[in-house]
Amino acid sequence: MSNNLKKEFKHSDVERMRNIIKKDYTGKTKLQSGYKKVYKKYKEGDIWEESGKKWTIKNGLKQNVTKLDAAKQAIQVPLTCPKCGKAIKSHISKEAYKVNKMCFDCVIDWQAELRDKGMLEDYLMHAKKGNLKYYINEIEAQLKDTLEQTNDYVTEQGDLENWNSSKEKEKAIVTEKVNEYIDYLKKKLN
Repeated sequence: MSNNLKKEFKHSDVERMRNIIKKDYTGKTKLQSGYKKVYKKYKEGDIWEESGKKWTIKNGLKQNVTKLDAAKQAIQVPLTCPKCGKAIKSHISKEAYKVNKMCFDCVIDWQAELRDKGMLEDYLMHAKKGNLKYYINEIEAQLKDTLEQTNDYVTEQGDLENWNSSKEKEKAIVTEKVNEYIDYLKKKLN
C-alpha cells in the first residue's frame, strides 16, 4: 500500500489552510473581478435600512425594528423591580408590574402611602371611571358594528340570500335600549 497522494492540492487550498492557521477566517484565496459587496460595521443602537427592512443592534445582536416593538416592551416583565430591586418571581408580582410598573410589594407600599395621605379613594375612583369609559366605548363600537352588519350570504350556486331575521322596527328598539343604557352609564361617570 502506497502513501502517495492521489490528488494534488491547488494553490487556493494551500492559501485557505494558511489563513485558517493564522486565524484569518475571512482571508481571500482567489482573485476575482466584478461585483464586490460593501460591508458596513454598525454599533450598538444604530438603526439602518437594508432590503426594505429596518434593523438595529440591541445587546450585540442584529434585530429588525417592527411596528410592535413598543407593544413588546410594554408587556415584557423585567427580572427585578425597577423601584426596589427585588426579583419579580411570583405571578402576582408579574401582574402587578404589568399594571403599575412595580412589584406587588411596592404596589402595597404605594397604596399605603396613598391611604395615609387620604388620596387612595380618589385614585380608586379615577381607576373605576377609566374602566367604565372603556366599557362604554366598547359597547358603542359593538352596537355600530352590529347595525352595519349585513346578513347577506352567497350560496354554493352563487345566489345571494338575505338572512335578515330582524326587522327595522326591532333594530330601532334594540338601538334605543342600548343608547338608554349608555346614557345611564355616562350619568354614573359624573
